[in-house]
Amino acid sequence: MTSATLAPETVVEVKNLTAGYLPGVNILNSANLVAAKGELIGIIGPNGAGKSTLLKAIFGQVRVRGGEIRLNGEDITGLKADKLVARGVGFVPQTNNVFPSLTIEENLQMGLFQNPKIYSERLEFVTGIFAELGKRLKQRAGSLSGGERQMVAMSRALMMDPHVLLLDEPSAGLSPVRQDDAFIRVSDINKAGVTTIMVEQNARRCLQICDRGYVLDQGTDAYTGTGRELLNDEKVIGLYLGTLGQDNEE
Repeated sequence: MTSATLAPETVVEVKNLTAGYLPGVNILNSANLVAAKGELIGIIGPNGAGKSTLLKAIFGQVRVRGGEIRLNGEDITGLKADKLVARGVGFVPQTNNVFPSLTIEENLQMGLFQNPKIYSERLEFVTGIFAELGKRLKQRAGSLSGGERQMVAMSRALMMDPHVLLLDEPSAGLSPVRQDDAFIRVSDINKAGVTTIMVEQNARRCLQICDRGYVLDQGTDAYTGTGRELLNDEKVIGLYLGTLGQDNEE
């Protein structure tokens, strides 16, 4: 007797998304993306392809002109960021992602302003991933290195126990050693059960750790497949990984 294999639960679904910042100028052109529960999704592509715009559209920061975005089957297209956080969407922008004048502890508390009662429970979770932060809670975020600030930003986004975490270039501006550390932390977050969607300029490293990848070009998904498939796809290698996939060696 055999039992049917259940399809994984879809957490985020983006269908035919068209969006942009200026009237009449679209950055995304019918872009599509699906993230199943527990997946780590990587988004790569050339500069200007719409990678960060896709994350910002999901998080309600870019005007959507067509298509739809669904979270756990519910339409969230056009919802504002505070409503999305309450529904379980966490977002870590590339820059200005911590409050430098506040301590690490205060930054984490800011992540829970909608539900402060679960602070102790969530602090235990995030310090299980970022153990060093638990030892430095009284330190001001402005005194931290770029890699350490990235850890604080990710931790703050995790405080609300999100269904999905959106990461916009978590390795940007970091030294090669810190970049490796950032990718390890992203994997740790995902392994802890958080569905993760990551935009990355370091395409090769991104594809090495993600379950599935999307290559965006001119605002649409040009290629998709598992990370391994894309790493070995001759067209993807020739068009994107030749320049985007070079690991920093400086």
